[in-house]
Amino acid sequence: MDGTETRQRRAGELGLRYTLSTGRLPRASEDGPLSVPESQRVSPKPLGTELSRETALSIGLQVIVPFMFAGLGLSGAGILLSYFQGKKLRGFSCELTRSPCGVFPETAFTLTCQITVPLLLSGLGMMTAGLLMNTIQHWPVFMEVKDLLTLVPPLVGLKGNLEMTLASRLSTAANTGQMDDPREQHGVISSNLALIQVQATVVGFLAPLAALLLGALSTGELDFEKVKLLCASSVITAFLAAFALDSRYLTPLVCIGLMALTPVWVLIARKNPPIVKILKFGWFPIILAMVISSFGGLILNKTISKEQYKGMAIFTPIICGVGGNLVAIQTSRISTYLHMWSTPGVLPLWMKKFWPNPCSTFCTSEINSMSARVLLFLVIPGHLIFLYVIYLVEGHLVPNSKTFVVFYLLAGLIQVTILLYLAEVMVRLTWHQALDPDNHCIPYLTGLGDLLGTGLLALCFLISWLLSEAELDGILEPASGPP
Repeated sequence: MDGTETRQRRAGELGLRYTLSTGRLPRASEDGPLSVPESQRVSPKPLGTELSRETALSIGLQVIVPFMFAGLGLSGAGILLSYFQGKKLRGFSCELTRSPCGVFPETAFTLTCQITVPLLLSGLGMMTAGLLMNTIQHWPVFMEVKDLLTLVPPLVGLKGNLEMTLASRLSTAANTGQMDDPREQHGVISSNLALIQVQATVVGFLAPLAALLLGALSTGELDFEKVKLLCASSVITAFLAAFALDSRYLTPLVCIGLMALTPVWVLIARKNPPIVKILKFGWFPIILAMVISSFGGLILNKTISKEQYKGMAIFTPIICGVGGNLVAIQTSRISTYLHMWSTPGVLPLWMKKFWPNPCSTFCTSEINSMSARVLLFLVIPGHLIFLYVIYLVEGHLVPNSKTFVVFYLLAGLIQVTILLYLAEVMVRLTWHQALDPDNHCIPYLTGLGDLLGTGLLALCFLISWLLSEAELDGILEPASGPP
């Protein structure tokens, strides 16, 4: 009560006409609604005045500093991503997104730079092998056992059946991220190496059997006494076979020892599940490729000792090796492209045709067509370099006519053109069948390369000899005529 009286008294002291009682609103007077004297009125505070004080400059100053710091942070993240691209960053692999064509674009120049040095080095190795074979073909063991020469193309082709297949598998694994983990690298590499040891041992024993059968078909007789020598020579080199020719026990021991190691390689290879599948189902391509290469060896065996084919032993490893190397590169690139862009059994829309137009294989802007043109462009310069070195080293042992050089270069160009087109066809067919082109295409193509190379090379020697004979007859006829 005292509080109420005090509030009412204070209101009267202030000169208010009406007082406010607790819990009630003031009543309106008879003259009209409730009114407040002018002196007691409180003017409302305008809200728009406070908001209008924030100008564009002040807003800009408030926003620009955080924006700049955020931009610097994003820029730093981009620089780190570019630096650690393909490297391990706290257990994660930083990679750029694949381009619309499936892989990062490459120019013809970069591709040429990548291929030229390995191609020249391998060509020099094959040229050295050809010069060595030209020397040892006159050894007594090769003169006595002619079937040893039949083994040369199949054994040279082993690098395509095994080593190039290995390289292609590892290349595909590396490009598709299967070897990013260092712990997986050791397992993948060791199992693949063990696999080719198993394959080399088996093919090494099958190659002489194919050589003996082809020799028997051509001569009509089969000498079983040569089986041990051919098996040993196909596995441990012709030189060791010549040494073992007079040994009664060394050759069987070598064969048994190599066969005894096979289970060890099998156990190592079985650690990788994809390799187990190759161990079970991957034998047919390499065995058939070995048989195809053996026909090239039969051609070499029938021509190497004839005068019109002088120098055949030198050029055979070169033309077979160059063709096999180039087609293996192209096959591996197409296979990796499909592994990155598609899934086994499903071809991309632009590769639906099993038998593409040859122009589309060599003359389009597609990445595999560009690599095919680069590989085809390297054929003639590469062979010219090898020819020049051979003429410097053993020029008196090979034909030195311009006709032979022209036909030899033409033969190499035809061989690689056919192989590159067949690579495009075979990769599409095997991929459509959900098979890995790395394992199923390269052996066939290198085997065909050996057969084509040996056959075309023999044809070059024959044409060159016939033209030289015709030219010689044309010179001698006027001299022998009446004065």
